[in-house]
Amino acid sequence: MGLYQYVRALYKDPKEFLGELYKQRIQQWRREPPIVEVERPTRIDRARALGYKPLPGIKIVRVRVRKGTRKREEIKGGRRPKAEYRIRPLGVNLQWIAEERANRLHRNMEVLGSYWVGEDGLYKWYEVILVDPFNPNIYNRPEYVWLLQKNQRGRVFRGKTSSARKFRGLRNGGLGAEKVRPSKRANFKD
Repeated sequence: MGLYQYVRALYKDPKEFLGELYKQRIQQWRREPPIVEVERPTRIDRARALGYKPLPGIKIVRVRVRKGTRKREEIKGGRRPKAEYRIRPLGVNLQWIAEERANRLHRNMEVLGSYWVGEDGLYKWYEVILVDPFNPNIYNRPEYVWLLQKNQRGRVFRGKTSSARKFRGLRNGGLGAEKVRPSKRANFKD
């Protein structure tokens, strides 16, 4: 087994395998702001698998997202008690939200991918790989040329990243996935 396979095995159950280091990281991350630029990836195996290379023009950002559902505004008018549900499930997954927040802060960059790095009872942390497609170190490399295409601009906001495609059900095709393309909303019938 190579090095990355051992690193991957550690993150199957980080509380058990990383122990005190994992706890210290979570405690430190709680004190930091929600979006932090990091020097090097916490999980090198996942970063490399998603296309990370230590080049100028590529950044890694750690994003903190609050877990759980969201509350709606309180209904002002009179309602019967059954109608007063305020807690509503999210329309997107937390990883997608983390990618969007990172890209909103770094508008000149595109999201290459993201991966989970930790969680506690209240938050989840993801590391998002951001690429500046107009940096000469990037657009001269054949593995990143596809980011220059017009249909890849603002890809995270249009659900084109891996985590967004997973949430939208686009990893499946054929039998049982007839209603996911072009989108669930487009296929919805009353």
